[in-house]
Amino acid sequence: MKLGVGILGVGHFGIHHVRCLKESKFKLVGFYDINKSTSDKVEEEFGIKQFPSYNALLEKTDVIDVVVPTISHFEVAEKAIKTGKHVFIEKPVTSTLDEALALKNLTLKNKVKIQVGHIERFNPAFTSVRKFINDPKFIELHRLGQFHPRNKNIPVVLDLLIHDIDIILNVVNSDVKFIHSCGVPIISDSPDITNARVEFTNGCVVNMTSSRISLKQMRKLRLFQSEAYITIDFLEKKSEVVRINEVRGNVEDPFSLIMDLGEGKPKKQIFFESLDIMPVNALSEELNSFHDSIINNTTPEVSIDDGYKSLKLALDIIDCMNKGAETDT
Repeated sequence: MKLGVGILGVGHFGIHHVRCLKESKFKLVGFYDINKSTSDKVEEEFGIKQFPSYNALLEKTDVIDVVVPTISHFEVAEKAIKTGKHVFIEKPVTSTLDEALALKNLTLKNKVKIQVGHIERFNPAFTSVRKFINDPKFIELHRLGQFHPRNKNIPVVLDLLIHDIDIILNVVNSDVKFIHSCGVPIISDSPDITNARVEFTNGCVVNMTSSRISLKQMRKLRLFQSEAYITIDFLEKKSEVVRINEVRGNVEDPFSLIMDLGEGKPKKQIFFESLDIMPVNALSEELNSFHDSIINNTTPEVSIDDGYKSLKLALDIIDCMNKGAETDT
């Protein structure tokens, strides 16, 4: 028997959830949206049932997919969890850390699962290179996008940068030691462009820039670690891994790239890894991953703990930006 899922919110991003859930491992039961005009259009276009209320939707589902504005995340997720429903919730997980912690405690009490929608974790450009990432020491990222009025009241850190914050915390196994950040409002009341430098206790340094007022889009990340350089292009879904190994014995390939570091030092050889990047839909992958975690009773790939940590670092960056000072954590 398939798990029945209901979608709460079918606005701009909710429509993508509708399309993916219709073809997913879940059984799409229907949806509820406060906007009746939007609901009528979605019901007619996709042939799925609209429910008259959130309560009515809850009664007929096993899982709730929360795609409403962040300010409402806690209220609707709390209600779903208390009725024994599993919850998929878009990023950021909640508006405050207290709300995120409360949701975590509720899931434990009611024995249900919650997954946070950090979609880049399922981007094939990232999944294809994740096994090569090992103790990076310097990371640089740029996430640039064009302005859209619907996001004008959300700080760019919570709108865009939080995608990369989740990725960073996934690959850097260390606590945050130091933050310096700055941001500038250009069009909206909150910062539209921001830069943050984050240092971890293990010595890793991350420099991240995010903007929603750029002329073109960019979502790139570069990692430097011992004897390796890795690039990830989340937008183009392309990645590259360059490894540097010590030359042992004779080099048989005359076209090999060799670095001579000087007298007394071993030569280094450069290798370009061939990556098999499958053209998958990241949203479909993350929704199906949540389905499997429920069926197999395993921890979701992006857990409530992951969502909490990403939100905390994002809010710390914003706090540092607002104070105009460096922050030791």
